[in-house]
Amino acid sequence: MKRIIFLILRSIYISPIWYLQICWYARKADKYTEIERFKLLRKVVLGVNKAGRIKVNVFGLENLPKENGYIMFPNHQGLFDVLMMIESHERPFSAVLKIEMKKNFFLKRIVKIMKAQYIDRDDVRQSMKVIMQMTKEVKEGRNYVIFPEGTRSKLGNKTIEFKGGSFKSATNARCPIVPVALIDSYKVFDTNSIKKQEVSIYYLEPMYYEEYKDLKTNEIAEMVRKKIQNKIDENCN
Repeated sequence: MKRIIFLILRSIYISPIWYLQICWYARKADKYTEIERFKLLRKVVLGVNKAGRIKVNVFGLENLPKENGYIMFPNHQGLFDVLMMIESHERPFSAVLKIEMKKNFFLKRIVKIMKAQYIDRDDVRQSMKVIMQMTKEVKEGRNYVIFPEGTRSKLGNKTIEFKGGSFKSATNARCPIVPVALIDSYKVFDTNSIKKQEVSIYYLEPMYYEEYKDLKTNEIAEMVRKKIQNKIDENCN
């Protein structure tokens, strides 16, 4: 909370403009292309991160598939995860977030701009609709991010179980799976500090359909989790 107040105070003259732009684009999302909407988000996020004294170190962008229509699967550490990915990922993407995020006043406007989707893991029918819609859009060339842990780990740089159901859209769309390792993201908003903070994001080599087609979704989930945890362990101080 301290950092949020701090970054608002540091950007007091520009933050109202950012807020109004976010609200406008969220309200008029259909008037703008996906590229235009994402460009605005990146501009605001870059400004917010700079004001908050947050440096995002980015690695592995060369691993991202050249063609659009892939799904990224990062570990989940906290509220900063999505902002971290928006800053580091130059191409537009959408997201699937847990339905509880609807309660977040600011994030729900970003969700509207990204035309992201909420998933209720306790509602099987609703979850299937989201998976089917996501599959359709990925086949059409949209990129997505979904957090397979389902909730933040609360263990810092240690992952928890990855849910196999999170990978159903990828197997249905037969698209590339991109593991993403987030390091120290939880320190941004989940610690009571305004000190300069460095975080790191690693885009790992994608897994293509031929590599995972014979695996069950829970096996894919564990494989991706291990890749991410290994990368975190390699690069944690």
